[in-house]
Amino acid sequence: MGKPRLIILVRHAQSEGNKNRAVHQTTPDHRVKLTHQGHKQAKEAGQRLLKMLRPDDTLQFYTSPYVRTRETTAGMLSELSSHPNYKKIKIYEEPRLREQDFGNFQPCSAEMERIWHERAAYGHFFYRIPNGESAADAYDRVSGFNETLWRQFADDDCASVLVLVTHGLMTRIFLMKWYHYSVEYFEDLRNVNHCEFITMERSETTGKYILQNQLRTWSAYKKEQESKRQAAASTDDEAVAKDTTPLPNGKEELSAQLTRRWGGCVNGCNHAKYKWYTYGEPNTNNPNGDDYGKSGKRTPADETKCLVQHVHDRLRERLEVLGAGRDFGGSRSGAGSDAEDDTGSGSGGEDDLLEQLEKRFHDRPVEVSISAADGPSQPGDVDNAEGGVALVSPRLLAPPNTAVPAADVRETL
Repeated sequence: MGKPRLIILVRHAQSEGNKNRAVHQTTPDHRVKLTHQGHKQAKEAGQRLLKMLRPDDTLQFYTSPYVRTRETTAGMLSELSSHPNYKKIKIYEEPRLREQDFGNFQPCSAEMERIWHERAAYGHFFYRIPNGESAADAYDRVSGFNETLWRQFADDDCASVLVLVTHGLMTRIFLMKWYHYSVEYFEDLRNVNHCEFITMERSETTGKYILQNQLRTWSAYKKEQESKRQAAASTDDEAVAKDTTPLPNGKEELSAQLTRRWGGCVNGCNHAKYKWYTYGEPNTNNPNGDDYGKSGKRTPADETKCLVQHVHDRLRERLEVLGAGRDFGGSRSGAGSDAEDDTGSGSGGEDDLLEQLEKRFHDRPVEVSISAADGPSQPGDVDNAEGGVALVSPRLLAPPNTAVPAADVRETL
């Protein structure tokens, strides 16, 4: 028969994961089932498909092997029994149509929310989900599937209607490959609705497939929202003004908060609170010789106390995994997250252990002198608190009462 007259892409019906994202923390993505509403949507989709078919049409389904897509396919087939060629319908599971891999069991909701924001900032196409796939990875396997379809078109028994039951992102990836969309246009596309038909109809004159849908885009959505905002402002006869605060120099500064920047440190950078001081020539105006910087600089003892605080904070971060009881799902190793309350299992026992570590450090004081990071060695006696730095960092091989560069101390932490 040659090329089919219709290629219909269908996103699966509503699943339990669409209704509650936390399901993915404990249920493998490929085992997530449809909701009651989803089963109803699948049957309605089958009824719509039946109305689109001609009596002489032959039908072939390609479905993702995920449970939700297979259940959607089954629901659609249950409504096609009245078609003359119902018994000739072919159904194939196609792993290349599976959902984008989101990294096995998903972490807690707070971490996933951070990933979604980071993906939006980085770009949906190239951003790779931790331990999972990027849309670019999915594009590669869809490209191979498209080649399979084209080879099938050459068969005499090729069906006249192809139905691909897949996922939202995979539908957009399929269209991107078929119609040669740019990365920018792909990222502008909004998701497909559940059981929405994306129909490609073959032209009788050119033989090319014409997309019958008007795809929804984020740029059009923003323009629509802006038009509504302007209409509301004109109706109320109020201009939406900026909330500005005058500065001493006469300039204005927007009071709105800056957009959060993603990337870099995974949980947001807080390293600015740790101040790493560098020292210049000794301050000759100080007869005690314990200020190794010019005006406004700190002493080596101040820097070392800062290092000790840094070590203390890093130990607390590492000890958050204590008390974890979950074997899988949620946050990695069951560590507590910002989304959990104070009764969650993420920080049990670390306070006692930190006290024991600190006591051990102070029970074994070591005198270490910290020299200038970039200048000549500047000796300075350091007592118990500074001794903790050497004990915390066994890689720092320094005998007592010797000068050690501050940079060397930091590198061992």
